[in-house]
Amino acid sequence: MTNKDSKKDAFIERGKQLALTRSAARLAAVQALYQWEVAGGKPEAIVREFADHRLKEIVDGAELPPADLKLFTNIVVGAATHVSELDDMIAGVLTEDWTVERLEAILRAILRCGTYELVHRTDVPPRVTIAEYVAVTDAFFSARETGLTNGILDQLARGLRPDEMTKRGGAPN
Repeated sequence: MTNKDSKKDAFIERGKQLALTRSAARLAAVQALYQWEVAGGKPEAIVREFADHRLKEIVDGAELPPADLKLFTNIVVGAATHVSELDDMIAGVLTEDWTVERLEAILRAILRCGTYELVHRTDVPPRVTIAEYVAVTDAFFSARETGLTNGILDQLARGLRPDEMTKRGGAPN
């Protein structure tokens, strides 16, 4: 292996670790936003609690990857701050017979976090945001809810960031 190959491998490994810490931050943000909705409290206090106690947990004998604390904090505080705006956007793509309030609380948290990122985290490609929150949904629900998350976030992304939602080469999806 050459020095160039070694540097390339190290770069790829750092990229994978960064992706894992961001995925962990998103999962934790959904859990924190769920806690915020169910138990109340200030988002900043919930962020501190998670940072101090929950982001370093071992689940089923496996240590969770460390979460990107900056991303976690941004999503939790941002989604809680903009909850009315996010709910209005989500409601805009639901069918007439469904309301945001009718969704399960954890699904609301997932959609709020994903919508927050689509609106306020333009540094993250919309397809990455969608894929991340579809994966989070899959951890909690069946294919029905996973498909719902995918459909809602995809529709929002197409409205909010249409240029980024086109296929490579410029043709619409």
